[in-house]
Amino acid sequence: MVNLIKRALTGAIYIAIIVAAILLLDNSPVMYLLVFPLLIVLGISELITMAKDDATQSWLVNIIDMLGGVGLFVSFYLLFKDKSLDSDSLAIWFITIAAYLILRTIVQLYRPRQNAVHSLERSFLALGYVALPISMLNCITSITAPRMLLGIFLFIWLYDTGAYCVGMLLGRHRLFERISPKKSWEGAIGGLVFALAGAFVTNYWFDDLFQVPDLSTWVGLSAVVAVFATFGDLVESLIKRTVGVKDSGNIMPGHGGILDRIDSLLLVVPAVLIYLQLVH
Repeated sequence: MVNLIKRALTGAIYIAIIVAAILLLDNSPVMYLLVFPLLIVLGISELITMAKDDATQSWLVNIIDMLGGVGLFVSFYLLFKDKSLDSDSLAIWFITIAAYLILRTIVQLYRPRQNAVHSLERSFLALGYVALPISMLNCITSITAPRMLLGIFLFIWLYDTGAYCVGMLLGRHRLFERISPKKSWEGAIGGLVFALAGAFVTNYWFDDLFQVPDLSTWVGLSAVVAVFATFGDLVESLIKRTVGVKDSGNIMPGHGGILDRIDSLLLVVPAVLIYLQLVH
């Protein structure tokens, strides 16, 4: 019971922070530019810690990776904030990526006792797996209304809730036993039903809040979220199983680490971006 209460409180605080950051984006980007870069920093830190080998990872390398991730997010924000790709914003985007690549590879030259390939793999995985998908949230706001992001998170949360509840009650057939023995087909289908139901509810009762034009967009979005949330969860489970850990961290009592909370998001965002490009 104590763990359940702890999990509920932590989840409620996390949801409240995400919702506030997105709702305030229309008027002020300050909270948005604090919350999502923080997710990147914490996610990169957890991934690097999980994937480290016997050699001690340099604190300088860790800081460069975190700054690179934050820089990527901010450069994406500047590039897409006005829904137009001006040359100055595009230059900042290129410079950020180029500066990170140059600095990160040069620093590796001064780590002679470290396996260079493994160290660079960790860094580039952290940027590509954690920072890039979260930065792509800025691309989505340029295609549609900023509050579309809230819909994406809502469908992820509905999917997770439905998958957990239905899986606990009815789960019999394993979805991907080699990677995650507890996940079931029944849970995945239940999560999809919850997400689709959320699409109808948001379209008919909260259309003004989310600023999304039609039901078909919502239904397609919820289906894309449900499918790729499943894969996102499985990919993180694969990483944890490979390195032999149960949770990515312990920063969120009752939930584990930040990566355990945003694992679905990391594949959902690129998938949603492709979907929105196709339907708009």
